Formats: sequence, C-alpha cells, structure tokens
Amino acid sequence: MVLWAGRFSKEIDKHVNDFNSSISFDNRMYAQDIKGSIAHAAMLAKQGIISEEDKKAITAGLTDILKDIESGDLVFDPNAEDIHMFIEAELTDRIGDAGKRLHTARSRNDQVALDMKLYFHDEIGQILPLCRELIEALLEKAQAHTETVMPGYTHLQRGQPITFAHHLMAYVQMFLRDIQRLLDCDKRILDTMPLGCGAAFGTTYPIDRQMTADLLGFTGISQNSIDGVSDRDYALELTSALSIFMMHLSRFSEEVILWCSWEFKFMELDDAFSTGSSIMPQKKNPDITELIRGKTGRVYGDLMTLLTMMKGLPLAYNKDMQEDKEALFDAVDTVKMCVSTFIPMLKSAKILSENMRHASAKGFINATDLADYLVKKGLPFRDAHMVSGQLVAYCIEHDTVLEKLSMEELKSHCDLFEEDVYHAISLDTCVKERRSAGGPAPEEVKKQIACAKEMLAALL
Repeated sequence: MVLWAGRFSKEIDKHVNDFNSSISFDNRMYAQDIKGSIAHAAMLAKQGIISEEDKKAITAGLTDILKDIESGDLVFDPNAEDIHMFIEAELTDRIGDAGKRLHTARSRNDQVALDMKLYFHDEIGQILPLCRELIEALLEKAQAHTETVMPGYTHLQRGQPITFAHHLMAYVQMFLRDIQRLLDCDKRILDTMPLGCGAAFGTTYPIDRQMTADLLGFTGISQNSIDGVSDRDYALELTSALSIFMMHLSRFSEEVILWCSWEFKFMELDDAFSTGSSIMPQKKNPDITELIRGKTGRVYGDLMTLLTMMKGLPLAYNKDMQEDKEALFDAVDTVKMCVSTFIPMLKSAKILSENMRHASAKGFINATDLADYLVKKGLPFRDAHMVSGQLVAYCIEHDTVLEKLSMEELKSHCDLFEEDVYHAISLDTCVKERRSAGGPAPEEVKKQIACAKEMLAALL
C-alpha cells in the first residue's frame, strides 16, 4: 500500500501507478534524498519534535540504506512511486515507528525541491572540471600554434590572416563564460533551501529551517513557502547554461568537421576518434563532432520541455513538474558525455599547419593590409579601399596574387606604392602587425593565453 493511501478506499490502478511513478528515473537522487533526510531528522530532534533516540535510529537506518544501495545489496522497487517513498518505506521496514516520524514537518513537494537542488549542485561539480580540462586542452594547442598562420573567415569566406592560436582562444573565451554561468547558477541553487515549506504553506511545527540549511550547505532559506516548492528557475537557468555551452561546443564541432574535409584539410583526427564507411573504403568520418552537433539540439529540446512545462502552471506545486527531472537529467548526461569525448579527440588531433598557410596565401586575405599601407602613405581610407579592390580584380583577371604583382603593375593603380609594400603585405607581417589588444599578433595571443590561465585559476 502507498504511504498516502489513508484517504482512498481502493488501491491505485496498476496502469495509473506506472504512469504516475517516477522511481525509474528519480532513483538517481537517492544519495541526496538520504542526505536531506538525515539533516531534517537532526533538526527535528534539536527542536524536540522527535526524540534523540528516534533521530539516532533514523540516521543509522538511512546510513545503512545508502551503503546497501551503493553496494548493490538493495535494489530499487519498480513498483514504488518515487525515490522518496521507496527510501521512507525501506527505513520504516528496518527501524519501525521511528521511520514513520521522519516525514514530520515536511512534504514530498519541499523534499523533492531540496533533492533536486542538491543533485544538480553535485552535477555542476562534475561538469566544471570537464570545462576546465577542455580549456586546458585548448590552451595547450594554442601555445603550440601562436605563429601558425591560417585564414580568418567571415561568411565562411577568407577574410584576413590570423593564427590558429588566435582562433582557438576565441573558444577559450566562450568556455570561460560558460564556467561563469555554471558557477553563478550553482550559487543561486545554494542561495535558498526549500525544505520546511511543506506542501507549499509552511508548517505548525517549531522547525529551524536555517539549521537545516546550514547542515546542507545552503546560504539561506526560501523566503516564501509557495515559491519554495514551485520554483524551478534554477532548473531553467542550468539547462539554459548547458544549452549555451553545447552551442559553443557545436560551433567548434562544425569547424572541426570543415577542417577535416578534403576541401580544407586543416586537421586530421586520430583513428581512435574517427569512423569509416561500410561501403566507401576511403572515408574517415568525424562522427564524434557530428553527434555533438546533433545532441546540441537534444539539450535545446530539454530546455524547451522545461519552459513549456512551467509556462502555464498556477501556484503552487502541480504534477506536471515531475517532468522536470528527465529533461534535466538528460541535459547534464548529454553534456558530460559530449565534452568527455571531445577533449581526448582534440588533444590527439593533428594540426596541418602547412595546409593552413597554403590556404592563407590564397583568397587575397592581405587586401585590407594593402589598403592600410596606402592609408599610411597618406591616401584616404575609402580611396585606398577602392585601389585595393581594383588590384584584387586585376589579380583575378590575370590569375595571380597581390604579393606577386610587379611594382609597375602596382603603380599603374596608385603612384604611392614603394618597395616596402611587399613587406607590408606578407602574411607574417600582416599577422604580426595586428598588435591591437585581443588581436592575432603572436605576442598578443600569448597575453591572451596568460590572461585566460589566470582567469581559469581564479574561477576554479
């Protein structure tokens, strides 16, 4: 019989029980449920609501249940409604009436809100080290390629010369922001402890909510009991932060896919992180990055599930909110799986520097530098832009590149050209002269790397 059966004259229909049950997915919160219950029992005893003997029996019983679950000696009952009722029923079977007193001054509404906050605090604690490892892998690659010239792209067209390190450092900045978002979300999760809100309307028992909060590591307590059980903002924030993180990882994955194609050939993945074709023997496919690109949409879907679930709910708790768990569980599981696979793939990837430089020599990516050269000689920028564009058109017509034009050809378009133009528009000069803060010049990228390392150390 279920623990809430007193009001009912019939047992619940099996199909309804299966439909209503969440034990199949919320059982992963067993450790957090037990941790919260031990703290609750300690508070109840201190306030004289239960006896010290009952508290000791409850604590010992819950500790034993935790050990048995983790050892595999205790298996979750698939017929239980949820993890909370499973543990309480198991505790009562083991210690008798003391187990029945554990639920005094709380509801499953505030209990599940607590368990979820504790669980996702722990999950963030697992995701953050993966983010750090990802950034460290990027920094290591960047340090090795501060002078590896590659084309910088806009509209997927070659724009201006940069370095591979400069390109990687853009992703470092993205992932640093992701860490900040996760830390901020974690802080808000631990800001308010919901236990003690009851079903939504508080309790007549003389509980000490701040004591429970202190025992569980929360900063404070929820200030409104209705909000305490119906709030899922932290779930939305976390899934939103994870969606943004996956968007960044997907953008990077898309570039890896492009770079590994024969059309680019800037990168080659290790065989251990590639797959082949069942029919085309020459194929070496970047399936990991393609799956990450696809799974990003899955995490977006988890966020949309939560937003849609919450948008029409009147206060306070509604059973719809049971749907929050699977979406959140899926989001964190997907992120951990994707980034755990991406890191070793990135570390083992071979960077084809010569191909990057060869691509940089094409596409007239030094055309802006040619215009800037004329500006420094006194020509207004708009006029210099026109001359540079005309020279690009001339090169296309004559199947050549800017740096191979003769001085006679250059002067036929503008008499300000001198021999120093060839140095000014060389790829190495174009990169090294971009010394503006945050730019691709090797010394600037080295500053970016050092700054990122300091920031990472400060965050984690």
